[in-house]
Amino acid sequence: MFYVSMFFQYVSQYMKTRLQYRADLVVEILSDLLNQAVNLIFILVVFGHTQLLSGWSRDEIIFIYGFFLVPYALFSAFFNIWDFNDRYIVKGEMDRILTRPIHSLYQVIIERMELESLFGLITGLVVIFYAGTSLNLEIAWYDPILFILFAIGGALAYAAIFIAIASIGFWSDAKTSIMPMMYNIGNYGRYPVDIYNKVIRFVLTWVLPFAFVGVYPAAYFLGKKEWYTYSFATPVIGLVFFSLSVLIWNQGVKRYRGAGN
Repeated sequence: MFYVSMFFQYVSQYMKTRLQYRADLVVEILSDLLNQAVNLIFILVVFGHTQLLSGWSRDEIIFIYGFFLVPYALFSAFFNIWDFNDRYIVKGEMDRILTRPIHSLYQVIIERMELESLFGLITGLVVIFYAGTSLNLEIAWYDPILFILFAIGGALAYAAIFIAIASIGFWSDAKTSIMPMMYNIGNYGRYPVDIYNKVIRFVLTWVLPFAFVGVYPAAYFLGKKEWYTYSFATPVIGLVFFSLSVLIWNQGVKRYRGAGN
């Protein structure tokens, strides 16, 4: 209950801060929507030249992209740690974090929230509804429950990768370029993994599980039975990788020696 209380207190303070600069908030939301629209247009352009992509139709690819936006929105809202190394290690703010009676990772997460990113949920659901209607997909009573589980599992898998990368900062107090590169690699999760070669497919499944953010969970709703095993493994993969990333973080904190000269 203490952690829940802290979360809502941080949310309250965050909303007060953001609403002081409403124009800036609106610009950020519109910027995110524009970026998502550009990615959707790219898919439409690709299918302007072909009817199928490794057996996947245009609407199926659009559905996968829409599903990807949901866990990605959760990740962007609550795991905004792309500048962790620079801000907390190089500039020494980790010293402040460790003086408080709350888990260090939890504190970093809640003080770096960007709740406006949750608008991506709406965009994702709209895209899913459009593609699902075009594909005449049928919805069972339990599908919304599975959708929530898959979305949370995908968000945890995505977050686990970046938490593990952020933890590198505990061993190296210099700026690294790994985080931006990983954001670019994460885009591969928006598309079916079978359009890539076996090595990339293996990496996106078992090393950097970005495929569990988009294509694998979405495959269940698209009726791709050959992918069902991966679909139902999504929550498990999310929990396992997230737990491993927290263990790596905890080990890194033990090695942290402060921002002295």
